[in-house]
Amino acid sequence: MNLTLRIWRQAGPDAPGALTTYQVTGISPEMSFLEMLDTLNEELIPRGEEPVAFDHDCREGICGACGMVINGQAHGPERTTTCQLHMRHFQDGDVIDVEPWRSAAFPVVRDLVVDRSAFDRIIGAGGYITAPTGSAPEAHAAPVPKEAADLAFEHAECIGCGACVAACPNGSAMLFTSAKVVHLNVLPQGAPERRSRARALVGAMDAEGFGGCTNTGECATACPKGIGLNAIATLNREFLLGGR
Repeated sequence: MNLTLRIWRQAGPDAPGALTTYQVTGISPEMSFLEMLDTLNEELIPRGEEPVAFDHDCREGICGACGMVINGQAHGPERTTTCQLHMRHFQDGDVIDVEPWRSAAFPVVRDLVVDRSAFDRIIGAGGYITAPTGSAPEAHAAPVPKEAADLAFEHAECIGCGACVAACPNGSAMLFTSAKVVHLNVLPQGAPERRSRARALVGAMDAEGFGGCTNTGECATACPKGIGLNAIATLNREFLLGGR
């Protein structure tokens, strides 16, 4: 496959950025999108050009480190992480635009790399339990109803990639925040902070400069782990109850 890439290049947070065009040839349909970018960088470096900076780690769709907007879609045309997007979903001769997450709360560090530490601060505001548990308890020491366990696991799948923010026209982090709230609030260990947690996390989210949620649903569509809008509805309920 021969492709034309238009990639956002930006030397630093305060530097101007622009799309730069590159031609890549001999791309295998079995390559992942990140492997394709590796191939491009292997051509740029010998020419003395700066390689394209992009986030990655596990490359197995687990860690959430990778993330970019591909042809206007968070993570690209398939509902998966960028590292698990394969080039067989593109055609020979395609023009592909590659940009970083766009959000005031995710400032660009360099090229396609953004600072997502705002997510860490949201979790730090209430993503914990205050009960002293000591060392890891024995399995099944705290009985959890299967329905609650399944719901917690479903929302614990959130990997914090930021696709929900990038896809949202308002740049909202409500899907991420609600996944964290539901994950902990349905478990008995999280019950003591149940009411305060929602308000603490939403307060931290607002302080970071994320936009407000208007239920457009783009976040759930882009989420590679399939977390749905019902999580946001649960967060709203928990938030309202937290003020009583």
